[in-house]
Amino acid sequence: MTARWFSNGVVSSPHHLASSAGAQVLAAGGNAVDAAVAANLVLAVVTPYHCGVGGDLLAIVWDGRTNGIVSVGAAPQGATPETVRAAIEAGHGDSDVSFPGTAGMPMFGALPVTVPGAVAGWFDLLDRFGSRSFGDVAGPAIHLAAEGFLLSPHGAEYPQRAAARLGGQPNWADHYGRMQAGRRFVQSDLADTLRAIADEGPAGFYNGRIADAIVEVLQANGSSMTVDDLDRHEVEHVTPLSGRYRDLEVLELPPPTQGVTALTSLGILDRLGDRLPDDPAAAAHLQVEAIRAAMADREDHLGDPAHMRVGVDDLLASARLDAMASSIDPDRAGSWPPTRPAPGGTAYLCAADRDGLLVSLIQSNFVGFGSGVVVPGTGIGLHDRGAHFSLDPADPNAIGPGRRPMHTLIPAMALRDGTPELVFGTMGGDAQPQIHVQVLGHLADRDADPQDAVGAPRLVVEVADGSVAVEADADPAIADGLRARGHQVGELPARSHQAGHAHAIRVAAGGYEAGTDPRCEGGAIGH
Repeated sequence: MTARWFSNGVVSSPHHLASSAGAQVLAAGGNAVDAAVAANLVLAVVTPYHCGVGGDLLAIVWDGRTNGIVSVGAAPQGATPETVRAAIEAGHGDSDVSFPGTAGMPMFGALPVTVPGAVAGWFDLLDRFGSRSFGDVAGPAIHLAAEGFLLSPHGAEYPQRAAARLGGQPNWADHYGRMQAGRRFVQSDLADTLRAIADEGPAGFYNGRIADAIVEVLQANGSSMTVDDLDRHEVEHVTPLSGRYRDLEVLELPPPTQGVTALTSLGILDRLGDRLPDDPAAAAHLQVEAIRAAMADREDHLGDPAHMRVGVDDLLASARLDAMASSIDPDRAGSWPPTRPAPGGTAYLCAADRDGLLVSLIQSNFVGFGSGVVVPGTGIGLHDRGAHFSLDPADPNAIGPGRRPMHTLIPAMALRDGTPELVFGTMGGDAQPQIHVQVLGHLADRDADPQDAVGAPRLVVEVADGSVAVEADADPAIADGLRARGHQVGELPARSHQAGHAHAIRVAAGGYEAGTDPRCEGGAIGH
């Protein structure tokens, strides 16, 4: 399968209905930001196991310059390690179901819910860069929520897997337990919520009836969230971080995201040679070692930037990356400390239009359906981004009043000589920076087209123990060569969800070249 070419614009996303909605906005005269928000809203309806109204949002927009948008919510003002532990002791939340290294921070339920940033992010994008109103671009999503859509066997796998862990969370079974393959899934409450947000703007979500409903269900289940916490949320406008890989300038978002981790991996690899070795196993070994080193760095340093002990400039300093690269043995696996895992439950999409406006956007519930808490009467499932906080006060990612957790979400772009060449990203939690490395490896080192780059077999480093899982359709020499170099190697099914859902757009002469990941039911659609 080769990349598709478009003269006037394209949207690439993990669900064909979302890509189609975005493409319709482009065809009707909307721009890339209008199309991206329309596609994201449809994803919130048709892939609630990846993203939704109750999640966070981050984006990079090119409008002649690079703009970073971070709409990541914070912990409640009443959240501390002590108050969370007290809530657990009172029977709210299961400290046994938590990520390693978080000192018992619950993964599901009300306690890991931070303020959802998506709604504010959508309005901010449209206000600053869009040409259509929220009500205009929300039309396809509202229709699909009100009238329903047919759930595919692929989509039905997610609620089937989630039922065992989330079926006991507030209202989850009543709402998402109805999702079955071949059945029309109707979400009339969510349609009403989207209409209310269109009528009332962000205030309709962060203050008022919806906010009251969010707070009521969270406080009933142990959270200290208040309407003031919701109303305090602000979108942050940031300058993307920049790093070099070959002749490309790679753009990632700063903390609390793990964009530093991607740039660290790429910086190490860039220092290991102008080109990765022709031997695919040797190239994979260097990628794995760069990833493991960068992930160890993430564990030690990343969190809310207001509370990090080491600044981004220091982490990405050239001399520091030189030293990290020189410590890697090209022939043998090194000894890197295990780090805290962060699985994915995310949707990444990208869009471009005829005027050169480019959008790299990622939006997430974190772990699948997120917390499992569904707000009564709204159809909103709340994320569990706070599950990555630690209850250890000494941890750089410790929970605290108004703090934001370390975020796995990293939309990306790459420029050549100051001009955009690539828009790319993926879902996948810990795998996100790893997939950035591999996709750029194909695009920059092997001159692959975007479809081949996102569709090629991948490997994923398990950060908890440093082992490597390789997709079954990869060259067998890769797994054999990694084992020979001392790596512990396992296998993933071909086109595994665990290897992420990546999408990419390359700016080409006269238009765009786009690819969409075969691991999902997406599409690159445009005109």
